[in-house]
Amino acid sequence: MMGGLDGARRIMEREVSKPKNVGATIARFGRYFGRYWLILLLIAILIVGSTWTQVVAPELIGQAVDCYLFPRPGAVCTYTKDDARAIEARFRADQSLSEAERAEAIRNAKVSGLLGLAALLVLLFVGGSVMSGTMFFLMNWTGLHVLYNLRREVFQHMHRLSLRYYAENEVGNIMSRLTSDLETIQQTINFALISVTSGALLMVWIAIKMFQANVGYALLSLSMVPLMFVATLHFSTQARKAFRRSRQQMGNVNADLQESIAGVREVQAFSREEENIAEFMRVNAANRDANVRAASFTSALTPTLEALGFVALAIVVVVGGIAIFRDEPLFGTTISLGTVFAFLQYVQRFNQPIQQIALLWTNIQSAIAGGERIFGLLDTKPDFEDAPNARPMPLVKGTVEFVDVWAEYKKGQPVLRGINLRAEAGQTIAIVGPTGAGKTTLVNLIPRFYDVSGGAVLIDGVDVRDITLESLRSQIGIVPQDSFLFADTVMNNIRYGRLDATDEEVIAAAKLVAADQFIERLPNGYQTVLGERGAGLSQGQRQLIAIARAALKNPRILILDEATSSVDTRTERIIQNALEKLLRGRTSFVIAHRLSTIRNADLVLVVQAGQIVERGTHSELLAAKGAYYDLYMSQFRRQDQATSGSAPSQATAVTA
Repeated sequence: MMGGLDGARRIMEREVSKPKNVGATIARFGRYFGRYWLILLLIAILIVGSTWTQVVAPELIGQAVDCYLFPRPGAVCTYTKDDARAIEARFRADQSLSEAERAEAIRNAKVSGLLGLAALLVLLFVGGSVMSGTMFFLMNWTGLHVLYNLRREVFQHMHRLSLRYYAENEVGNIMSRLTSDLETIQQTINFALISVTSGALLMVWIAIKMFQANVGYALLSLSMVPLMFVATLHFSTQARKAFRRSRQQMGNVNADLQESIAGVREVQAFSREEENIAEFMRVNAANRDANVRAASFTSALTPTLEALGFVALAIVVVVGGIAIFRDEPLFGTTISLGTVFAFLQYVQRFNQPIQQIALLWTNIQSAIAGGERIFGLLDTKPDFEDAPNARPMPLVKGTVEFVDVWAEYKKGQPVLRGINLRAEAGQTIAIVGPTGAGKTTLVNLIPRFYDVSGGAVLIDGVDVRDITLESLRSQIGIVPQDSFLFADTVMNNIRYGRLDATDEEVIAAAKLVAADQFIERLPNGYQTVLGERGAGLSQGQRQLIAIARAALKNPRILILDEATSSVDTRTERIIQNALEKLLRGRTSFVIAHRLSTIRNADLVLVVQAGQIVERGTHSELLAAKGAYYDLYMSQFRRQDQATSGSAPSQATAVTA
């Protein structure tokens, strides 16, 4: 009876967001669809053609009744050559036929005319189905191409955004732009848009046909439509509210499940299994109850609409039947049995899109709101881009200079204050200081992950803002504290440092930093596929692969951001040996929490509250007994003792 019921629950389950600027968003979508205007024109023609077949079909059925099954005087037989009365009159006038032959000829002619109408109905149904299938395919094809272009543009734009944007926005929120928002748009383009358009056109066209036939009869036949709209809006609104609550409860279920899986060691260690199971049962029951409530509304909608639809059909039959039995005009117009049959078809076809339009219209609104969020992301300006006159960076020698550098994440809240520093080519600069002092911010200014708010960062005397980002970063290697490894082979993870590297070059880089020793023990060696974020490897092994990746890149400037802070002492010695090979001949900036890295540095910087408060070699700073000395005594002395195997005196430590 009612169309579009299969997807009702799925549509209601989605969070429906109200768009803020419908016109502007549709206009922007229009630019993406513009290149496919010819296909869209064909789709529009197919929509009109498909709707026409649904409007004409009831007329054919009505004429089949009035012209052949129960012929009546004055019947309009638009789609047939002769009606039953004309056929009978023609053969009655033919005196060459006997009465039996005449009756047989009349019967055959009526059957032939009726079969002709039936064949025309079949052609209409087949033609309408072909046109509907074609227009849905073309719209699907067009929508997928538009979404491909839009998804590609969003993905490219995401890579142009600075780290500040990712620090201020949750990853899940960003990913939802490329997943849930685009999925809603895709479903709207592929199904909802055409269904709503063709449904609205069908309703208008049928209403016109009904009012042309008999205004009063049409009003009575459509008297249930307002109630159907009210019922649809009421139940769908209540269902969405219920599904919103069920999604919140499902979020609690997922959060509880994720926490229990991630913390399973702690759960078992503290014998908290029973308590965790009881808590999960509670949130799971709340989710069940919320879904039952939502299902009750969706379940009530269909029978309510069907009941109102049957009432509308009953009105058509009763009112039309009484007029026929009494042989009286209805609202000033004679009603035939064919008209009643046609109105039955009209009412059925009119009622079908009502629920569908109510449900899908909210889906269209949600898609437009999703489009606003996507376009909002595309409109987000990167903190910095290549200057119009930016030039490629020539081969870097390695001199890095900070000239009165200020930096801030939030305006008016400086993180670095007046930093002045010069690192000669090939020097190793160690940076130490308490958490939050600005160490990472300082090194992040070199590859322009952030820009200075005052002063300048120079490489070989050239301001980094005057050169292209790609040419700058291609000559800088970075090994962070927690290196990211991809769910790919070990070979490809190392090759990420230089995608055009051969297998032999990848292996050579691994051997350089002694990563080959554990790689060759893996099940498939360099072709071993790692788990997510390098799952299956120890922290030290992951760091060695990251160092090999940096070695393969062969950068002129190297940044190590606490690369050994999360490994044990034995692993640290292995990594330290790898780093010593990697640091040779490169300008290196090392943020260190381990004494071994600092001892051999050409220059040690002590950063506090965004300023360099001390600088010098390890021995010089210990002798000065300033901030570095205090830091050494509180943090590094135990490492020194562990390395030497004894507890040196304070004097020995100071001159170490």
